[in-house]
Amino acid sequence: MTEFLLSLHVLAAIIAVGPVTVAASMFPPAARRAMGPDGDGAGAGAVGTVRLLHRICRVYAGVGVAVPVLGFATASAMGVLGDGWLVTSVALTAAAAGVLVAFVLPRQDELLAQLADHRPVERAGTARLAMFTGLFNLLWATVTVLMIVRPGSTTGA
Repeated sequence: MTEFLLSLHVLAAIIAVGPVTVAASMFPPAARRAMGPDGDGAGAGAVGTVRLLHRICRVYAGVGVAVPVLGFATASAMGVLGDGWLVTSVALTAAAAGVLVAFVLPRQDELLAQLADHRPVERAGTARLAMFTGLFNLLWATVTVLMIVRPGSTTGA
């Protein structure tokens, strides 16, 4: 049963978190392109791309809830719920989710609204979003490394 839960956990992480990290990373440059070189907008297609990237982030963030749920089930089956590496991973996962919910998605909403209303988008706004997106991605990369290299691993790694 542990192998099955672990497989589901890893698949959920790949399928849910992967698209969020990629789409969130693509959003700031796409928003800059959508505002056009003169700040007058690059057209409906460019705004449509930004809208699609935001939707991917929102939908897959919701699907991503399965990752910690399956992670807790796997950790419980493995008997490692109190291990330091897991507690650290849980804290970093919570931090990543917090950054996504509190900073990335709301800022994407704001930028998308500005683009849709043909209001100017400040470059500092997209740079700030890129910083929060980078932090989100760094937190997830750290969790991934902890999950692979976990101290006390029974795989001998």
